[in-house]
Amino acid sequence: MHALYLAFLNSWRGIVHGARTERALRLELVLLVIGLPAALLVGGTLWVRVALLASLLLMLAAEFLNTAIEKLCDHLHPAQHRKIGIVKDLASAGTFMAQAIAALIWIAALIERLFVQP
Repeated sequence: MHALYLAFLNSWRGIVHGARTERALRLELVLLVIGLPAALLVGGTLWVRVALLASLLLMLAAEFLNTAIEKLCDHLHPAQHRKIGIVKDLASAGTFMAQAIAALIWIAALIERLFVQP
């Protein structure tokens, strides 16, 4: 149980550091805070609500991983380098895909809520 607690503390430090230093992470954390009550209003069923929140958490997870990759690349190779740039672009593309998934889920839930449910 102590190891789980220590792992949580490591994760919490990462969240706090990311929120303090990265604008994109702050923005997505704000989206999560706004998304929590919005998911309760938009989602008609428990599973839709779970999907809405999970999509925001997935988007945030991808952004944290992208940030970690960028920071590691910058640490290992501070100067601009074409191959490091490709690695960063690939990580950024992963973040974009997670954002697209979240957008699709939210759009589908809104359409269902506004036009399909009685």
